[in-house]
Amino acid sequence: MKTTYQDQKQTALITGAASGIGYELAHIFAHDTYNLILVDKNGQKLSEIANKLQQKFGIFVKNIVKDLSIPTVPEEIFTDLQQASIKVDVLVNNAGFGNHGLFNETNLTAELEMLQVNLVSLTHLTKLFLKDMVNQGNGKILNVASTAAFQPGPLMAVYSATKAYVLLFSEALANELKDTGVIVTVLCPGPTESAFHETTGMADSELLKNKKMMTAETVAKIGYSGLMANTTIVIPGVKNKILAELVRFTPRKLVTKIVRSMHEVKTKVI
Repeated sequence: MKTTYQDQKQTALITGAASGIGYELAHIFAHDTYNLILVDKNGQKLSEIANKLQQKFGIFVKNIVKDLSIPTVPEEIFTDLQQASIKVDVLVNNAGFGNHGLFNETNLTAELEMLQVNLVSLTHLTKLFLKDMVNQGNGKILNVASTAAFQPGPLMAVYSATKAYVLLFSEALANELKDTGVIVTVLCPGPTESAFHETTGMADSELLKNKKMMTAETVAKIGYSGLMANTTIVIPGVKNKILAELVRFTPRKLVTKIVRSMHEVKTKVI
């Protein structure tokens, strides 16, 4: 079932919507009858999701199959929607990925792409869509960071640094936009059930091995609730909140040493 764009409904644009937290957020927004713009490089998965959500909720879904590691993509997305006269009321910058290993041994190309996706494209999309939100006097932006944003991350140095940027950028924007009607929320989940840990090589780390993780669905629900409640920083889980606070009162060298030990992948001795 295909539906046409309904401008009387609000529209949410979600990046990294084909899996994990992005997929779960798409389902939540659809349940609340938002139009959806779903962005991901996995076109087949996006089509399956769009068909499912359209049939279940009778909403309009537009898929944009783009790779946010390409610098021109944010402008292409913005232009595409402008030409289609589609107004974005909620921007969800969820797309992101990480890698694992010593910085002097990891792949430079992958890290430059990570910077582009996690940091540059997020900033670019926010810049493009924010202007209209401010002019209209309303809008919401949800940026997905991580509890990794609160401390240095040896063996995931670039990833942690990108998430620290997202956190600080979001906090600053929330302050700047205080009286504009535009809300900025940053979601900082801890370890979450997803393919992320397998692709980064973190699955067997001390941080994750044999640990029960929060589901992407739960994280998405908490993030959505925080966004709708106009909360600036949302950290799902009591343990994650406590750890984020403890970091502030712990010597930085000790924090870095502890994080390094948590990121280590122990090899078995046979």
